[in-house]
Amino acid sequence: MRTPALALLGLLSARICLAQGAGGDPYLWLEDVDGARALEWVRAQDAVSQRELEASPDFKAIHDRLLAIYDSRERIPYVEKRGDYYYNFWQDAQHVRGIWRRTSPAEYRKKDPSWEAVLDLDALAAQEKENWVWKGAQLLYPDYTRALVHLSRGGGDAVVVREFDLGAKAFVVDGFALAEAKSDVAWRDRDSVYFATDFGPGSMTDSGYPRVVKLWTRGAPLDKAAVVFECGKGDVSAGAFVQDEPGFHREFVVREITAFTSEYFIVEGGRPVRLELPADAQFGVFNNKAIDIFRDQLTVALRSDWTVGGRTYPSGALIAIPWDRFLGGGRDFAVLFRPGPRVALAEYGPTLHHIIVNELDNVRNRLYVLTPQPDGSWSRVPLPAPEFGTIEAEPAEPESDDYFMSVTDFLTPSSYYLGTVGSPGRDLLKQLPSFFSSEGLEVTQHEAVSKDGTRVPYFQVGRKGLPADGSAPTLLYGYGGFEISMTPSYSAGIGASWLERGGVFVLANIRGGGEFGPAWHQAAVKENRQRAYDDFIAIGEDLVSRKVTTPRHLGIMGGSNGGLLMGVMLTERPDLFGAVVCQSPLLDMRRYSHLSAGASWMGEYGDPDVPSDWAYISRYSPYQNARADAKYPRILITTSTRDDRVHPGHARKFAAELEAQHHDVLYFEYIEGGHSAGANNKERAYTNALAFTFLLNQLR
Repeated sequence: MRTPALALLGLLSARICLAQGAGGDPYLWLEDVDGARALEWVRAQDAVSQRELEASPDFKAIHDRLLAIYDSRERIPYVEKRGDYYYNFWQDAQHVRGIWRRTSPAEYRKKDPSWEAVLDLDALAAQEKENWVWKGAQLLYPDYTRALVHLSRGGGDAVVVREFDLGAKAFVVDGFALAEAKSDVAWRDRDSVYFATDFGPGSMTDSGYPRVVKLWTRGAPLDKAAVVFECGKGDVSAGAFVQDEPGFHREFVVREITAFTSEYFIVEGGRPVRLELPADAQFGVFNNKAIDIFRDQLTVALRSDWTVGGRTYPSGALIAIPWDRFLGGGRDFAVLFRPGPRVALAEYGPTLHHIIVNELDNVRNRLYVLTPQPDGSWSRVPLPAPEFGTIEAEPAEPESDDYFMSVTDFLTPSSYYLGTVGSPGRDLLKQLPSFFSSEGLEVTQHEAVSKDGTRVPYFQVGRKGLPADGSAPTLLYGYGGFEISMTPSYSAGIGASWLERGGVFVLANIRGGGEFGPAWHQAAVKENRQRAYDDFIAIGEDLVSRKVTTPRHLGIMGGSNGGLLMGVMLTERPDLFGAVVCQSPLLDMRRYSHLSAGASWMGEYGDPDVPSDWAYISRYSPYQNARADAKYPRILITTSTRDDRVHPGHARKFAAELEAQHHDVLYFEYIEGGHSAGANNKERAYTNALAFTFLLNQLR
């Protein structure tokens, strides 16, 4: 039986639904991405923002400094080892769109390596009269002589896929090729690929991703490719991946049901056989990063407790079992990582003989090497690493125990090493120069107490001996979603544009992220979303109570899901902040599941078309909660026309609504760039210069 309060809430939600439906939303026309009227509005808004911010005495200095940093030849060229080469994608003033290049390991160690150009995107774009943006390449194991190159028009997630000959450094005539779509593709062997793409009506899910996986053999017509698997239209997507390492080859398809639940199948005799794993387990990918499966072992990261074979394995654990034992019905897993109250699994990856496990201990990294023993047990020994900063250890290749290690923190220029598991020490390959002066700056870690009593950590970067008078311009950055952790890193842009100019930078570790494992994320999904917002508010209030700053000098910034966070902060706590930078945001949570890839995120936010879900979503959705009678801080909203992940209609409509309510809003939209600040260094420097100029103008 519904209580009167719930009945009233349901009635209110129903009224909001009607008001914001197709007939009640006055700004639906701004969802027409390339519509003439919408683009005319965009250009007019851009002109206002550019005219004001470019006129600021800070703008040119910030822009020129950022562009010099982004184009600097002193940046670290991070690499992937494939066969005899290190591969890298690079952008600078001479390669605006970028160049895919390679060099030998010995040459890479030199201060100024000689690189061999593999594919020049600027030349290709000019030749084909296309605005190509690099989206990566998949090289064919084990000889790495062919690649499947992914190219985007303007930076969106939809890509064109083309087969590339790495010997001839040219696209393969009549090779494997897919037209522009949000495709999934994987090499099976030299003459066949698994792929899922847009095959026409009915072949895509409601989230806009492929639902049909096919196997395509070289020389056969594309329309004759054999269907391997299909998922439902209401699922997120279907795809395939292949495990290749010395002595092992396995083929898999995956049905992604929601953002956090999937079914995995191993392909045996051409037929997918479902693996009996928990739906929310992570297999073949961890924290949105593809991983290789370790030799004869099945490795699984758990998002919830799993009771099987007479044992319970805890949420957040990493477990392993030999493949033959698992497929034969065995469920006696070895526990490779067991979480603690403030210890979580950050990442893991296999070398030839070991698995490197990276743990987050109170948002600080610790590395361990796990090795299978003849008796079926696993040894665990620390992998020596610096005590400070954010540390990542990536296996260099499947054929060795080498690994690349990157070390970074807020104030120390990033370093890049090469090591070998079992060998002492490691070689320093590259190190950033100091792109900004860190003299007199310090990093401290603090905790704020959220509304429900949860202690929420955050990092603060600022001057030593900062006067406790609330005068410091302070930038608070947050995300809080999709189990993504916010960890310290060296940002030359923040250092040069903000810290050097006397600002304080704060990084929030709010719930919804992955800083303390799946439970930290799950504490703020769906009906508990408000906890992430309460956490962020608590950090803002803590900065004020500690007299680091005051609301007048406290600015906030976030993008994507963090852009939603910014919209909620504007509408829920406008008194706490002096300026807001809202980037590539979700904002209309009534319609988000019908825009671009929005339906794929209902596992995070809920389904606004279900009344019980809309009842809680409607309480925070910024577009529906903006009020004309509120006093909002000034806001800068940015997005990209080519963002086909988070629809630009979110940003456009919210800006138009705020403007109609006579709030002070600036808006800027880049035509290119996809779900990011720009497609190249020039665009990134320009967009970021706008943001920092805006913050300096509002908060000093």
